Amino acid sequence: MPWIWLLLAGVVEVAWAQSVKPTEGFTRPLPTALCLVLMFGAAYLLSRALQGLPVGTGYAVFTGIGTIGTVLTALLLRHETPSPSVLLGLALITTGLVTVRLGGTA
Repeated sequence: MPWIWLLLAGVVEVAWAQSVKPTEGFTRPLPTALCLVLMFGAAYLLSRALQGLPVGTGYAVFTGIGTIGTVLTALLLRHETPSPSVLLGLALITTGLVTVRLGGTA
């Protein structure tokens, strides 16, 4: 179950990251409220995951999911163009996450 909490936390973190820009520097009340709810939601879900996972493993996977998901979402929704180095970096992060998951003890 900790891995499911962690996956959910990562997904919410991606939504949170995408919700920051529409706040326009936290000057728009509704987008800002959504941003804060998502931020606290991601932290709550991460805390649930860390009840059954080591902190280092959990946080590394959480930030990896967030990084990969945020970049891919930006590519799809904001039509950003990835450079070869971005693609290589995503591949390396993904490889690291799979390695951590396969070697996990929880």
